[in-house]
Amino acid sequence: MRILLTLALLLGSALGQAGAIYTYKDRNGISVYTNIKPTGVRARVITFYSCPACNVHSKLDWTNTRLNFETFRPEVEKYANQYGVEVALIRSIMHAESAFNPNALSRAGAQGLMQLMPATADRFGVSNPYDPKQNIMGGVAYLRFLLNMFDGNADLASAAYNAGEGAVLRFTGIPPYAETQVYVQRVGTLLQRYRTEVPATATLPTATAAAASAAVASPTALVD
Repeated sequence: MRILLTLALLLGSALGQAGAIYTYKDRNGISVYTNIKPTGVRARVITFYSCPACNVHSKLDWTNTRLNFETFRPEVEKYANQYGVEVALIRSIMHAESAFNPNALSRAGAQGLMQLMPATADRFGVSNPYDPKQNIMGGVAYLRFLLNMFDGNADLASAAYNAGEGAVLRFTGIPPYAETQVYVQRVGTLLQRYRTEVPATATLPTATAAAASAAVASPTALVD
């Protein structure tokens, strides 16, 4: 809790001063976040990043933007198989959320490749959201949870990924938020493209969604 609070305070400071945030492990293996560049340790810069698909006014042509089939392919395919989530959907969410930037940090505090909020990371056992393997595991587990909740409906699952499952439940459908509306449309466009433009050498997950559902613990839905 202290780490998350400190990070939240640093986010506020960095936002106000347009500064960077650095992270490193101390001698006890604890993650330290600071807006002062550390010396004598191997630190990583956490880059502020706006979710590409969340910008209501984006002029990007999502029907032609370049797709990425290879980045983190082993990890994506591993957890696609483990949780029974379509590779194309995982890549669509990752593309939409961070454009495959493992160090991405949103202004709201979402972290890593699949832009996990701290509470979501905690729900799905992610201790380091900037570790690509952990982040993908947590993001895919969350997608499986949402697909289970919304009967496999990818549009509702992506809406919940953006706005929270509580909002989708409250509105009994895609929430009437401009950001969520365009996000769902853009993820849908990417999903269709990742499905139909997959290179012939790509591997599809072998696990079925029904069989993999049992692999996901059923945390209580967050209803706002």
